[in-house]
Amino acid sequence: MTGFAAATGAAHGASWVWELRSLNAKGLDLRLRAPDWITGLEARLRARLTAEIARGTVALNLRLTRDEGQGDLSVNQSGLAAVMAAMAEVEAQAMQAGLSLAPATAADVLSVRGVLETRSLEAETDTAPLTEALMADFEPVLAAFRAMRRAEGADLHSVITAQLAQITLLVDQIAEATQNRAAETEAALRANLARVLDNSDGADPQRVAQELAMIAVKADVTEEVDRLRAHVAAAGDLLQSAEPVGRKLDFLMQEFNREANTLCSKSQHKALTRIGLDLKTVIDQMREQVQNIQ
Repeated sequence: MTGFAAATGAAHGASWVWELRSLNAKGLDLRLRAPDWITGLEARLRARLTAEIARGTVALNLRLTRDEGQGDLSVNQSGLAAVMAAMAEVEAQAMQAGLSLAPATAADVLSVRGVLETRSLEAETDTAPLTEALMADFEPVLAAFRAMRRAEGADLHSVITAQLAQITLLVDQIAEATQNRAAETEAALRANLARVLDNSDGADPQRVAQELAMIAVKADVTEEVDRLRAHVAAAGDLLQSAEPVGRKLDFLMQEFNREANTLCSKSQHKALTRIGLDLKTVIDQMREQVQNIQ
């Protein structure tokens, strides 16, 4: 199923943007983009998504930036000590030379290169607090994503249920058409048998009747109708399940299609063939919708 969710957050001197989206796919394909310097974050996000999603091409993008002016500046103590020592030496030599120097301010000291430095988030040795904040902030994003997929799932459930009802109606029509065909088939077989016997010398009537009976058996679609009804019942049960059933329904659609193909090949009857083709059309439409189910 398709889905989308986005959100923003901030903590520990950083801000971020989440984007989570999915497209239909037969299997599960996770594509994550997250800062690799946050130890263990991608693995935890992947595990969380795998626990919630069974099918689809899922893309998660986390854009994280450092907030300016929130603890990202620090004093380089060794650099400061070196500058202070140099200033003391300069003042001492100035006094010996009889020179008077203007007093230096803190701003003057901080402006010296190497005293004040920018501390990047990547340089932090302990990213655990940021990781926990990100994982906590991800839960509402995942909840919104699931809600959108559930809404689409409810719509798909209605569509597929209607298609399943249509298949049931067509299978009933096939059973009725098969009964109507029986009399025509019997009459055709009797006419063929009489024609063969009238135009053959020394043919064994019993053997000819057996051959014609075998043709009648091969044209019988009772088993296909029974299996189609069983598949309809199985699909109905799957649609009531709370578990992911996309793969099972996908396999079941192959069985639906197989029975419909066999039925059409055995029909030898205009009305039955027409219903069989209608059945194949609905099955194909249902199969396309099943691809969207988790």
